[in-house]
Amino acid sequence: MNKLERTLQLLDESTVQSPSGLLRSKDSVRYLQQQAREEQRQLGASGLGDSMMLDSVQDVGLYRTGGELEPAGGGLSGSQLSLVAGSTVSYTNANVREASKQLCEEFLQVLQRYSNASDVFEATEELVKSLDDTLVQLNNASKQLLPTGRERRLHAEEMWLNAERDTWRLMICLYRDRLITQKQDSEMDDLPLVNSEQTIISHLYGGNANLREYQIIVDWLEQMALRQQQTELGHYMNRTVAWENTLHQLLEVGQTAFGSGRALVKGLDPDAPIREKLPLHDLDMEDQTQLAKQVFRAIRQGRLKEAQIKCENYGQAWKAALLEGWRLHHDPNYDRENVSLAREPIEGNPRRDLWKKFAWQMAESRMLDPYTKATIGSLCGHLDSMVEVLSEHSWNDMLWAYLKVQIDIRVESEIRSHCVKSYLPMPDRYWNGKMSLEQIFDALEAHKNARISLAAKDVDKVIQKYIMLDDIPELMRTVDGWLEGTEVVLIPQMLRFLTHFVMFLRQIGKTFQEDIGDRVVKRYVEYLSTLGSAHMVAFYTAALPPAMQLLLYSQFLQTISDSQQRKQALEQAYNFGLDVPTITVYTVEWYRALEATEDELAPIASGRLTELDEQKISALEWLTFYPDQRGELLWQSNTLIRYFLARRSIEAARKTFAVIPADTMELIFTHYGSKDDIPCREEVSIREYLCYQTYLAAIQGYNDWCQLFYNGKPKPPPAVKLSNFTERVTSEHREATYRKELSNWELRVAELTNLTRDLLYNVLLFPEAGWLVDTDTTKPPPDDDEDWLHRAVQMENLRKLCIPEIVLLLHQLHTLTERYSENLLLADVLSSETRKLYSVFPKHKLAETLTKIAESSLTLMNARKDPFVGDAAKK
Repeated sequence: MNKLERTLQLLDESTVQSPSGLLRSKDSVRYLQQQAREEQRQLGASGLGDSMMLDSVQDVGLYRTGGELEPAGGGLSGSQLSLVAGSTVSYTNANVREASKQLCEEFLQVLQRYSNASDVFEATEELVKSLDDTLVQLNNASKQLLPTGRERRLHAEEMWLNAERDTWRLMICLYRDRLITQKQDSEMDDLPLVNSEQTIISHLYGGNANLREYQIIVDWLEQMALRQQQTELGHYMNRTVAWENTLHQLLEVGQTAFGSGRALVKGLDPDAPIREKLPLHDLDMEDQTQLAKQVFRAIRQGRLKEAQIKCENYGQAWKAALLEGWRLHHDPNYDRENVSLAREPIEGNPRRDLWKKFAWQMAESRMLDPYTKATIGSLCGHLDSMVEVLSEHSWNDMLWAYLKVQIDIRVESEIRSHCVKSYLPMPDRYWNGKMSLEQIFDALEAHKNARISLAAKDVDKVIQKYIMLDDIPELMRTVDGWLEGTEVVLIPQMLRFLTHFVMFLRQIGKTFQEDIGDRVVKRYVEYLSTLGSAHMVAFYTAALPPAMQLLLYSQFLQTISDSQQRKQALEQAYNFGLDVPTITVYTVEWYRALEATEDELAPIASGRLTELDEQKISALEWLTFYPDQRGELLWQSNTLIRYFLARRSIEAARKTFAVIPADTMELIFTHYGSKDDIPCREEVSIREYLCYQTYLAAIQGYNDWCQLFYNGKPKPPPAVKLSNFTERVTSEHREATYRKELSNWELRVAELTNLTRDLLYNVLLFPEAGWLVDTDTTKPPPDDDEDWLHRAVQMENLRKLCIPEIVLLLHQLHTLTERYSENLLLADVLSSETRKLYSVFPKHKLAETLTKIAESSLTLMNARKDPFVGDAAKK
């Protein structure tokens, strides 16, 4: 039997049994096919089966607005690089907007269900589930719009949702270890020299939190790569024979249809191509390249067993065995107390140091393909071999390579320090590769590949970086820069994540800059306000300091005009503990403080209200929903009425007065129990309210009188020439009708004149101290209240403006109805020392008024009546 036949016999064995019993051949084919179908089903169900392997799906560099240089060699900008794996043509923006709003709702529901700090991780897992469901929904919606055979591309916001989901998963893993495992770890004693490598490393992982976190990050990166990988069915053969094309040509020289014209290897042992320096058949070389890629891809996804099965099914069981050499040695029989005849199997590789030394040389060799070297390098801590392959991939891949090396170095160092065995030395380059996590991130930011260096500045990568470093203060400073600057555009989905990240940190008691966290939540609340969802705005506003609560929720209330929606907004604010009375008062005062422009003041002359006036009046409705705010409603309404009366906008004052419900005073009395218990502010507000009620009634009464007096008087029938008896009868009927209507009009005018006179006199003779004059009270007014001082000045000015006006209206009413004697009584009212109404008149206006009254006296004298007292006084 020659060398070739012996090699063939070895490769054709139905089962190749390794020392550890791990390598199988034919049965492994069925297992791998079954695994592939299961993975395809799971990935299809999650909607991620069509995603690309690389984490370009997570690149969110398109939210950088500028400042990035183009990569060397021209090509793509940062934004374009991030869009390599995504496009917005898959589905409409409406789907994304609806999904975004739905996510906001779901995140709120999760926080409400898990309000206790002890449930923080359960809540975070629910957030991840919500993101998963949303991504499935978007994926299904987009596939329905894609033409058959067209490749699925990801929308920019969908890319962020993928990145956000992975970030939450990273946080769950890391902070569960930091908060639970690290607290449970007690001080561990130093480990003496032992013979078991597994024991040494178990002790190391139990006591070294940094190494444990490195491993957590590696596991996270591998799981992320697995989820993003589109399942590919590899090439499988019925017989586990390696390099079958080369074998066939060697056995059937000259009879191969697609034979190679060059010299091929003469042996089929694993080292033959390198030893003989001759190639394999071209088809086998292609298969070998594909196998190397698939094996490394499986290693990158943390699926070592699947990688070994792939090797077996390519007929290369020796390569599967090669991937076993890194396992830690452990002999359970060495330290066993109960000695018995039965021996337990030895685990791992007892000559792991020898395997590692040669594995390092393989990773350094120029004779092997890059993917084979990267596979070996990932198991022996050789960084350059992995970088050679992963430099053209992604930030995640490079981070994985660096961390794999750091874990390997620390594990190897611990083993050599605590194991009784002696080991072959490793090259200095191996030990010099030790780096801190900070140094790794610096290396990625300075990477020569623009794709990786730009990705290191993306929002999701920066967040993940500082979470891994556990440097939350620096992360918050970076976030603050995003909020204030223009370099990064924080889309609503990012704001949602950052807000819940801040709330997560607060739940676990993590120390960070609370003011920056408040600004993050504030920005998110501002976005929620645009959605018009009161319960979401109220919930997140309640997480802010009182001053921010006041400003933010007031701004939200300013966007609502419907009465029912206003009531619901206040109910939600009450439910989440906001200071509703203060917020509503602030909102009303904010509107009241707005100044009208010259253009807005123009319509006042025509009696029409400006839009600003309507807004000020409408804002008072915020104080009408709760009975305990009716006192404040009166105060604010009176203030606004003073403003409108000072501008002589009677219609605006009347509309303001109409906002106050009719049961307001009754509710105030009910709230305080009795008049004596009503505070000074509410008491004077009630009196002022009654003053305006009297004044507006008087003005309305006079307007009604004018309408009747000037426009209601019947017109006499036109004079016509009477030519016959019929026309004469018709004319007499018209005259009789006219006289009857005129008599009725005169009666109505007389009645309305008396009513209007009484209404006007109600202003002049307002009870107690007079119209718009506060009564003396023993209740103390507010000290140093600026509004109180302004009120006193405004009321005095209104008395000087309105009382002379009422006097002139009374004089005109009496004059037009020829009640001149009543004008003489008006002079007595003005000169009375009880109310001192004359004091509110300027001297020239008082003289003018007295002159008009003197004219009435002169008219009486000409009519031969008493010019000093008049008939009214005699009665």
